[in-house]
Amino acid sequence: MNYQKIAQQLLDKLGGKENIAAAAHCATRLRLALHDDNLADLSAIESIEGVKGQFQVSGQLQIIFGSGIVNNVYAEFSKLTGQSDMSSKDVAAAGAEKQNWLQRAVKGLSDIFVPIIPAIVAGGLLMGIFNILTAPGLIIDGKSLIEAYPQMGDLANMINTFANAPFVFLPVLLAFSASKKFGANPFLGAALGMLMVHPDLLNGWGFGGAAVSGDIPVWEIFGFEIEKVGYQGSVLPVLVATYILAQVEQGLRRIIPSVLDNLLTPLLAIFITGLITFTLVGPFTRDLGFLLGDGLNWVYESAGMIGGALFGFVYAPFVITGMHHSFIAIETQLLAEIAVTGGTFIFPIAAMSNVAQGAACLAFGLKTADVKAKGIAMPAGITALLGITEPAMFGINLKYRYPFIGALVGAACAGAFITFFKVKAQALGAAGLPGVISIRPDGVVPYIIGMAIAFVVAFAVTYVLGTRKKYAQTAAA
Repeated sequence: MNYQKIAQQLLDKLGGKENIAAAAHCATRLRLALHDDNLADLSAIESIEGVKGQFQVSGQLQIIFGSGIVNNVYAEFSKLTGQSDMSSKDVAAAGAEKQNWLQRAVKGLSDIFVPIIPAIVAGGLLMGIFNILTAPGLIIDGKSLIEAYPQMGDLANMINTFANAPFVFLPVLLAFSASKKFGANPFLGAALGMLMVHPDLLNGWGFGGAAVSGDIPVWEIFGFEIEKVGYQGSVLPVLVATYILAQVEQGLRRIIPSVLDNLLTPLLAIFITGLITFTLVGPFTRDLGFLLGDGLNWVYESAGMIGGALFGFVYAPFVITGMHHSFIAIETQLLAEIAVTGGTFIFPIAAMSNVAQGAACLAFGLKTADVKAKGIAMPAGITALLGITEPAMFGINLKYRYPFIGALVGAACAGAFITFFKVKAQALGAAGLPGVISIRPDGVVPYIIGMAIAFVVAFAVTYVLGTRKKYAQTAAA
C-alpha cells in the first residue's frame, strides 16, 4: 500500500492544503477540520485505496482507515500539510467553531464527563461484583455466596467500599474535570468538590430523610440559616458551582494586583463560590437534579414497551448528531442515585442499538457482491457487536441506507423487550456483548435475550431489504 500516494490523493480530494484547518488521528480514523466542507469530494474520498468509510460529526470530517493503516497515512499526510504536531483536541477545537450552541453544549458535556468515565466504570463494575456475592439465589439456590461462605463477608464489604468511592467523591472528579473545561484552576476545582462532600456536612443521600424529620443541621450566620448538607453523588450542583468558580477566579485575576494574586485569588475564589454554592446554587440545582432523575424514571416506568421501542429506534440517530454524549451526564446522575433509581436504563438500550448496527452490517456483508464493501462490513460488524459502532454505522449502514433501517427496527424491538423486563445497568462499560457484566443480576437473562432479538431482527430485516433491492435492480436492468 502506497501511503504517500493515498495521502496525496486524499489532500487533492479535500480541496488542497489551504483547506485543512487541523488534522490528527485516533486509533482508526483520520480526523480533519476543514475551512470549507463544500470543497471536499466525499464520494471520491471513499474510492481511495484503504478508505473504509467517512462521516461528518461535530464539525469534523472523520475518514476511517483502520488500526495501523491510519498511522501511516497520517504520517504522510502531515508531511504534505505541515500539521504534524496537532492532537485530536486541536481538531475538535477547530471543528467546534462551526457548531451551533446546542452542539457546543453537548460537546462541552462530553469533554467534562469522558475523562472521568474510567472511574465510574470501575466503581460500577465493582458494585456488580458485590451484588454477585450478596444476591440470594443467583449462584446457589436460596442463598447468597457470603451466606454460604461467611469467610467472604469482609471481602464483599471491602469491595463495596471500593465501589462506592467514585460516587461518594463524584463532585471532586467532576469539579476537577469541569474546571479544566471552564478555565478555572483544576486544583481549586478539586478543592471546591472536596468542600461539597466534607464529612462535617450531612450526607447528601441522607438529606431526604432529614428533611422529613426536620433534623437538617445549619450554620447560623448573622441571623441567616445555611443548611450544612453535602452533595455526594450530585452532578448538576457541581457543574454550576464550578462554572461560577471559573468566572469568579477569572474576574479576580483581572482586578487583583499580580503581587497579591497567588495569595488572594484562591482564598476569595473558594470562599465566594462556596458561599454562593451553599446558599443559592446548591439547594436549587439539587432539587432540579432530583426532579430530572425522578422525571426520567417516571417516563421509563410509565411509557413501558412503547417508550423502550421509541428510544431504541432513535438512539442511533442521536449518535449521528453527537447528542448521545449528553446522555453521559444523565447516566452518571442515575448511577449516583442507584439506591433510588436502580441504575441506568440508557446503557442497555444503547447496547441493543449497537448490537443491531453490528448485525445489520454483517447481513450486508454476507449479501453484497462488492468485494471492498464486504471487506469493510465483516470486521466493522464484529466491532459494533463489541460496542464500537462508527465503522459499521458510517462506513456501511448509513452509506447503503437499508442496513441502517434494519438496525433501527432491530433496536426498537429489543428496546421494547428489555423495557418490559425493566433491565437496568449498574455500571457503564462497552455497550454491546461485553456489556452483560454491567447489568444488574436480575436483568442479565432478559439482557442476553434482548441482544439476541436485536441481532436476529436487524439481520433478517437487512437481509430481506437487500434481497428486494437486488431483485428490483435486476428487474430494472
